[in-house]
Amino acid sequence: MAATHFSLPLLLLLRFVLVVESGIGVNWGSLSTHRLPPPIVVDLLRENKIEKVKLFDSDPDALRALMGSGIQVMIGIPNEMLGVLSASAAAADLFVSQNVSRYLIKGGADIRYIAVGNEPFLTSYQGQFQSLVLPAMANVQQSLVKANLASYVKLVVPCNADAYESSLPSQGTFRPELTQIMTQLLSFLNSNGAPFVVNIYPFLSLYGNTEFPQDYAFFDGSSHPVTDGQNIYYNAFDGNYDTLVAALNKIGYGQMPIVIGEVGWPTDGATSANLSAARAFNQGLISHVLSNKGTPLRPGVPPADIYLFSLFDEGQKSVLPGNFERHWGIFSFDGQAKYPLNLGLGSGGLRNAREVRYLPPRWCVANPSKNLDGVSNHMKLACSVADCTTLSYGGSCNEIGEKGNISYAFNSYYQLQKQDPRSCDFDGLGMVTFLDPSVGDCRFLVGVNDIKSSSSCLSRGIFGGIWVTIVWVLVYLRVLNTS
Repeated sequence: MAATHFSLPLLLLLRFVLVVESGIGVNWGSLSTHRLPPPIVVDLLRENKIEKVKLFDSDPDALRALMGSGIQVMIGIPNEMLGVLSASAAAADLFVSQNVSRYLIKGGADIRYIAVGNEPFLTSYQGQFQSLVLPAMANVQQSLVKANLASYVKLVVPCNADAYESSLPSQGTFRPELTQIMTQLLSFLNSNGAPFVVNIYPFLSLYGNTEFPQDYAFFDGSSHPVTDGQNIYYNAFDGNYDTLVAALNKIGYGQMPIVIGEVGWPTDGATSANLSAARAFNQGLISHVLSNKGTPLRPGVPPADIYLFSLFDEGQKSVLPGNFERHWGIFSFDGQAKYPLNLGLGSGGLRNAREVRYLPPRWCVANPSKNLDGVSNHMKLACSVADCTTLSYGGSCNEIGEKGNISYAFNSYYQLQKQDPRSCDFDGLGMVTFLDPSVGDCRFLVGVNDIKSSSSCLSRGIFGGIWVTIVWVLVYLRVLNTS
């Protein structure tokens, strides 16, 4: 049967609904070492009445699971694909055909946004993607026009908060080298009815600066407020947000709608990353946004939407910024709520994932009858593949002792290998136990029994960027050969 696309009047009506609604969404990443099947994830979203989700790619398994769910979706174009899409209109046509049109059908996935790149103007990229963003957007926009989807699907560019700077919110400006491209980007967004998307992380301000007042990172008031003329800021989120508002004002887009693409607090991997802090921040944020108080520079106008980072922990994320990078989830890898949280969506507290299929309840630990003097290389091997970040300073497993550390590393590797008996050998230093070795807050995990997703998640985590690049080089060559 031929795909039935939305009619233009219906698209315009639904677009109007998008403009007037705001809400709480989540980021759904795919860099987990133990990945839940997408249908279980979508059921989890629906059980918690989460109606907006942001992906970092256009994973077909996730999009198929989202079909018919009624959940609004933002898909992502990885930075590695910007070069191909900026250079070839045909590649953009192919992207829209394969990743948007095929799902945006009756009973399909409700794709509302395409994120063109992910923080492509980040300072650490040293301008690597800067010249590619607008040409890629132009080509994808034309592809959406040709597919009769441009009035419904909007292009956005999630920006890191380092795109703007100031000592006081009212003096906010975009970085000098970004002023021209930001003016062009905002003109594009404005002409197409799209918001400005920014990622704001007060946690990183606290983590990276020992002088940063801890209470200023949260929403319960601060003993170190920031005074900016007649405005007083009692939390870092409002101060950061208004710095962006001021920067937008300075280049003529003071009324541009703002969406928070990522915001959250990790629960492990650093001294300030723990369950109580994460709960306090996320609950404070949600209550603050849903109160509709806005900020001093935008009173009564909160962000159009916010997307919490993140839905799950992701054990294959890079730890270059810090070990906390793998612990942003409001749910653990297996869809179990880490702490009580009311999303303000009518579901009360968080509800756990249903019908999760675990591996058998067994663990790999250090053999107590063996001399463990030569274990260091085995630990390095295990932790180079599996996630051992909770063992780090400030982590939930930091104080379980040397043998506990060894057992934790062994078990993390063993579970990642689907409890293959050979993966608990470690030259005879490991042994399988049926007694849960978890200690206090330190949880020794049991993996999720999903062969397809578990076997693919490691390649996604380690080789994801390379794979994306290879695929799109091949696409580009195909386009050149047929044009």
